[in-house]
Amino acid sequence: MFPPSNTLSLLTLNGTVLKTFAELGVKEDFIKALTERNILQPTEIQEKVIPFLISKGTDIIAQAQTGTGKTAAFGLPLLQRINPNSEHIQALILAPTRELGQQIAKELFRFTKYSDKIFTEAVYGGAKIDEQINALRRTTHIVVATPGRLIDLLEKKALDLSHIKTVVLDEADEMLSMGFKKELDTILSFTQYRKSTWLFSATMPPEMKSIINDFMAPDAFKVEVSRKYEVNKNIEHQYLLCEEDHKLDILIQFLKIQGKNKGIVFCKTKVAAQLLAKQLISKNYLADAIHGDLLQKDRDKVMRAFKNSKIMILVATDIAARGVDIEALAYVVHYQMPDQIEHYTHRSGRTARAGKKGVSISFVTERELKTFKNIEQSLGLHIKRIYS
Repeated sequence: MFPPSNTLSLLTLNGTVLKTFAELGVKEDFIKALTERNILQPTEIQEKVIPFLISKGTDIIAQAQTGTGKTAAFGLPLLQRINPNSEHIQALILAPTRELGQQIAKELFRFTKYSDKIFTEAVYGGAKIDEQINALRRTTHIVVATPGRLIDLLEKKALDLSHIKTVVLDEADEMLSMGFKKELDTILSFTQYRKSTWLFSATMPPEMKSIINDFMAPDAFKVEVSRKYEVNKNIEHQYLLCEEDHKLDILIQFLKIQGKNKGIVFCKTKVAAQLLAKQLISKNYLADAIHGDLLQKDRDKVMRAFKNSKIMILVATDIAARGVDIEALAYVVHYQMPDQIEHYTHRSGRTARAGKKGVSISFVTERELKTFKNIEQSLGLHIKRIYS
């Protein structure tokens, strides 16, 4: 039977107590906002990156997965470098998807609850560009953008990047895999007066080397989160072995135990996600699917319903769920195992956010067992087997 989701105790890093945010150099106003959200101790990536970015802030190459606290790792130092009395855009954050861009902008807003007003604007495709141009006419200190939409805005001369001191590339590998190499080259060329480039990525594909060589200092500070701790330590990892045609019944059993908890169920394909959502709806569950073929307006409609708890179960493909940030997610279900280790960490990282605990459970068939064991070994996890 499925155990409760709160059985995983907090761990210390390498047997030592993590430093406080104050010890890392984070200002009291930001710490107050973090404490209010029960974010009390830095993650490994935050502990390694924040002191460097606050004290020096020069080029950095940081390799870490989703769910490790990357947004705060670059966001808190970035906010401390902003001059709130200036009306110029001083920093640019590039993200692969609309959802991740919105998430980053929201986090920066939350961090500044008790600080001087620092204004962030998120711009992305799928929204009316005229409305975004009007928004950028207001005082804006930080722009969070998807590469394609930023190029559109530059072509319309809708924003001035000449005062930008820092450019952050978040999930740089994902931007490359989505075909944004040309756009990144153009944007980095437009920001030639920047003093620093902060690159965050889960992996380092070959294309990344040309960006690093062309646009970053040879002595850029390098940080890599140890693979053992890439996955949020507040996530309880579980798995069970089952036949493919038994997965739906086992999922129903799991959802009954979860009750009114909200979560995401991951499938590998849009067809599988659509089918599973229909099956859950037919059994009177508040569910819907999100995948890459949805129109932006339909995608937004599903996400609004999920955030407002009109939908309690989101059935998603990997790319579609990138950037989904709902703090109250109690669980993630790997209904179909991903082919890539990074997808497992991205999926699992949707739960146990903002200091909360969560469950990541995998439904594994005999055919998927080899893939699953490779993920477990590569991430240095000991995933508990349970029985339905």
